[in-house]
Amino acid sequence: MRVNEPRIVKKYPNRRLYDTEESRYVTLADVQQLVRRGINVKVVDSQSGRDITRGILIQIITEQETAGEPLFTTEMLVRFIRFYDEAVHEAFSGYLDQSLRFFAEQQRDFNDRMRDVLGGRATWDITEMTRRNLEFWKGMQDQFFKAAVFPAGSHDPKRDPSTPSVEAKPPAVGEDPSSTGPKGGDSR
Repeated sequence: MRVNEPRIVKKYPNRRLYDTEESRYVTLADVQQLVRRGINVKVVDSQSGRDITRGILIQIITEQETAGEPLFTTEMLVRFIRFYDEAVHEAFSGYLDQSLRFFAEQQRDFNDRMRDVLGGRATWDITEMTRRNLEFWKGMQDQFFKAAVFPAGSHDPKRDPSTPSVEAKPPAVGEDPSSTGPKGGDSR
């Protein structure tokens, strides 16, 4: 098998999975471990040759979600289902894909930096990583809301929609918050 070619797993009518590289039957848990190790896997129907990888991966996720601690809350799953019927389906799919790719990249960067720190080769700078993360998520959020045709700024999570958009300035040092002048009145 060449480096970039996927590892072929065949699914037989008896629902058994067969790893063609290792010439042995495997379980869904074995396929899950291959994926976790970063091995590109392609599952095909043994009779038709049709690619059924997506269905097998969804089956793995379903089993993971029903056992132990689920990754997705019920509310998240409801939102996923609703996005299938809405005009933002494609934008949401792209947003989710980019978010997962970015998360994986950040996880790799974090692991590399921690390895460097523990190996004494470099200083780990969490501030820079946080800044990059915030920039990325802000850009992703803006792209998502533009694609979803929300007006710019209407998705600001810090703004309470029940309050006016004019921001009040905090009182200056030494200023009484209940008055407009300095504390104790004007001493002139």
